[in-house]
Amino acid sequence: MGKKKVMLPTNEVDLATVKYQYEKIEAPHLTGFWLKFFVKLLEAPLIGSLIISHLKKENKMIEMLKNTVIPEAPMFKPEFPPQESETEVVLLEEDGKPEERVELALKSLPDYDPAKSWNADSSAFHYWKIRDYAYAYRSKLTSPSIVAERFISAMEEFNNKKPPTPLLISYDPELIRKQAAASTQRFEEGNPMSVLDGIFMAIKDDIDCCPHPSKGGTTFFHEVRPVKKDAASVAKLRSCGVILVGKANMHELGLGTTGNNPNHGTARNPHAPERYTGGSSSGPAAIVSSGLCSAALGTDGGGSVRIPSSLCGVVGLKSTYGRTNMGGAICDSGTVEIIGPITSTVEDAILVYAAILGSSKAERIAMRPSLPCLPNLSSRESLNVLGSLRLGKYTEWFNDVFSTDISDKCEDILNRLLETHGCQTVEIVIPELHEMRTAHIVSIGSESTSGLNPDFEDGKKVKFTHDTRTNLALFRSFSATDYVAAQCLRRRLMNYHMEILKNVDVIVTPTTGMTAPVIPPAALQSGETDLQVGGNLMRFVVTANLLGLPAISVPVGYDKQGLPIGLQFIGRPWAEATILRLAAAVEELCATPKKKPVQFYDILKGN
Repeated sequence: MGKKKVMLPTNEVDLATVKYQYEKIEAPHLTGFWLKFFVKLLEAPLIGSLIISHLKKENKMIEMLKNTVIPEAPMFKPEFPPQESETEVVLLEEDGKPEERVELALKSLPDYDPAKSWNADSSAFHYWKIRDYAYAYRSKLTSPSIVAERFISAMEEFNNKKPPTPLLISYDPELIRKQAAASTQRFEEGNPMSVLDGIFMAIKDDIDCCPHPSKGGTTFFHEVRPVKKDAASVAKLRSCGVILVGKANMHELGLGTTGNNPNHGTARNPHAPERYTGGSSSGPAAIVSSGLCSAALGTDGGGSVRIPSSLCGVVGLKSTYGRTNMGGAICDSGTVEIIGPITSTVEDAILVYAAILGSSKAERIAMRPSLPCLPNLSSRESLNVLGSLRLGKYTEWFNDVFSTDISDKCEDILNRLLETHGCQTVEIVIPELHEMRTAHIVSIGSESTSGLNPDFEDGKKVKFTHDTRTNLALFRSFSATDYVAAQCLRRRLMNYHMEILKNVDVIVTPTTGMTAPVIPPAALQSGETDLQVGGNLMRFVVTANLLGLPAISVPVGYDKQGLPIGLQFIGRPWAEATILRLAAAVEELCATPKKKPVQFYDILKGN
């Protein structure tokens, strides 16, 4: 008796009474023998259920999902009220040709002189932009075929490292040479397909890219799910002339945030090779951070584009749920995932996003998206629009980080945005963040399990990593009533955020609650479960996934150990232009000094 709780409807909640809950996840940190032993216990018929029940109770999941009356109706995928149009933007046609959208995106960018960049002092580190590659190809300073040989040479070096630290799981040098030769010929004929022609890009291993298999970071998934054609987003990149270098490493099936992968080897952070990249899009972030690709595609169901982008010092864009077509991704039927670009600069994110955007027919009917648009950064009025933006900051949440280096650096950027552009920071309160995390893990866990259960029950269980099996043991314990309760929480949390976003244009947070964690040596062989690290990495990102909002991570500097720090903007539904505008401004404020990664390759000049 006395367990039942009743939540007030959201419109009756007094925000003045909301108190921030500092959360400590109660779960063991295990690697090696003890992880294997723990998995055996979890999968045992009786004791496993008792352990899972204890962990859920300790983390207040049972209290929330079983004992609480939630007055809101369930929201089984994000639903958005009508939104005001953004100003000083370039409108794009979803049904138009990708290369035409990329051309419009190119015209929206600010003036830039690639020749000056090419001849600049090489002692000051910077990433080459896509426009630098296009200039070098057009000016015959190099060619896609020459760059391809440098890329292949660097890949051979990576593949020979001990222990293995593969960036790519599937990779064929001859396919790269063939694509590069075709691109080189187009430049020689003066007929490149777009500014993306000859640009090297990697595709995360859970997105189809013919003729490569999609393993999802496993050893077997390509056997039960053969690839028949490019994913929708990959096909659009191919039509723009992109050179697709192969399938990038990832945390198995996206069910982790570090990037650990005992199956193929764990990708290392280019800034500190003894540390994780973050995940699950570990290979895409590492290959961009190391200079080997200008961009990569990842998937983001729980920060999986933004977390590794933050930890590796690059840009990661998560668009609004339904903005990009998920067709051809392993996780194509969930309600929290998107496909998004990881790039070395914000303008490159704009160009790649312009190429891949476009809702599926089903999502267009269900979601009724507004026309996609980009910030017109070449306009004289752009700065005025930037200065009018209001940034919502929940200070207690913002400061809930593992090291004050993170919150101090992010706070400094907000002050500089105010001083330079007039962007006002407004204090906000966001209720029920613990409920947000619970609703997210039940949603993504249940949806992942639904797709994996047939293979799990068909004798493939032992082929999953111990880390994945630990997560699946939790996910498989969620009931139908748990899932419905999570969707009631989704509507409730959507109500709060739509009210908050009437008064501010974006919500601003650090991207992660910690910088790149150290890789325990035992984790390389057997994997690792560390939900406390996962909680630190995911603290600020799951809002955008559960509620389907657009978000971007942009690098803003380094902690005292020299590890990258990311700042996140979460926008209104369909307001990608606003978060891209802010990210571009932040990038300009943080232009110097940039720290060169320990593992870096200049494949454009060959230095």
